[in-house]
Amino acid sequence: MSLIAVGVSHRSAPLPLLERAALGAAHPGFQAELAAGVHLADAVVLATCNRIEVYAEADRFHGGVAQIAGALARYSEVDLDTLAGFLYAHYDAAAAEHLFTVAAGLDSMAIGESQILGQVRAAWQTARADGGSLSRELEEVFQQALRAGKRAQSETGLDRLSNALVEHALDRAEQYLDGPAGRVVLVGAGAMATVVASSLGRRAAGGAGTLAVVNRSGDAARRLVSAAGGAAEAAGLEQLSELLRTADLVICCTGAVGHVVEATMVAAARQGLGTPLVLVDLALPRDVDPLAEQVDGVTVIDLEGLGADLAGLGIRPEAVAARTIVTEEVTLWRAARAAADVAPTVVALREQAAGILDAELARLRRRLPDVTPEVAAEVERTVRRAMDKVLHTPTVRVKQLADAPGGSLYAEALRTLFDLDVTDVSTVDRVLP
Repeated sequence: MSLIAVGVSHRSAPLPLLERAALGAAHPGFQAELAAGVHLADAVVLATCNRIEVYAEADRFHGGVAQIAGALARYSEVDLDTLAGFLYAHYDAAAAEHLFTVAAGLDSMAIGESQILGQVRAAWQTARADGGSLSRELEEVFQQALRAGKRAQSETGLDRLSNALVEHALDRAEQYLDGPAGRVVLVGAGAMATVVASSLGRRAAGGAGTLAVVNRSGDAARRLVSAAGGAAEAAGLEQLSELLRTADLVICCTGAVGHVVEATMVAAARQGLGTPLVLVDLALPRDVDPLAEQVDGVTVIDLEGLGADLAGLGIRPEAVAARTIVTEEVTLWRAARAAADVAPTVVALREQAAGILDAELARLRRRLPDVTPEVAAEVERTVRRAMDKVLHTPTVRVKQLADAPGGSLYAEALRTLFDLDVTDVSTVDRVLP
């Protein structure tokens, strides 16, 4: 079995297609089809605000990719030929490197965002809970991805760049409003909403402006209000229409499926006003109905436009340092995996040699019954030391060579030369893309 990663993200697809893919991945049938697939063993689905990815163990690269793509096309109702043009696929070490890059926040729309690390952890834990357990391969690669992400955040200061998306969205909003918003409505109370509230708090340090946090969970809204401080209040979703009438700026970042802010709701709330209202949509699937922009005085800013703007910000030193950490962690993962792959062969070789030695010593004892126990023990120690010395070099070298290009061939050669029965070693033909 081999590790594969198949996905679609803000880097590969336009927002409308990514939104439909997100809806498809959320369908219970999607996960069920992956679990029942012919070519896939275990799978982890990572769905965030700007990516849908499946990490899986597959017995064939092309078969596994086709199965994931087919399921995603069916449940997102996107034509497979269309979807295929936006999908990316990674194999073995490249799949691990991509996951580590994602966990570190280096592949996010807002480079360095810390929320992605929690989303990777949640995807891994959900997959474990759904299936009862995960394969050794997926367990190890996700554990090391989380380690890479934690190192990137704690050792590089990369998380300081994570506010770029929110700050840029607020800058854009202020351009349309000709200055800071006086009345802000924040819809959502999760990790992204916390970042938004923090940014709003810094901008309103002088005391200007008010904030209403709207969320289905009143407790979550109140917690965020308490953390935001200042002139902030909590509200329920049933109050959203009323708040739209008095707001200058509405920022949406929920995990809802379907529009939270409908165009008809906006039209009714803003009827007869003519004053500007900016709707910032940081969610995927989108919280704001794009048709809301047709309402007089309303501007919609979404991830598609923000992503295009952020693409030209360039590479920061923090990102370079984080990339170095990712490379280090991938190297460690490859070495550990290579050692684990050859370990059954090494064990089988030593067990075969020990079995032969035990049989020959038993035959020697039968032929020389008068040998004293002291002499017999010394003979056994000598022969076993000789066996260990003979096996030492090939077993050490096969472990050292395992991570080299074609390294698996050395273990295969040992199995062939010594006719070893290694049932734990996969015989899958690893087809490279």
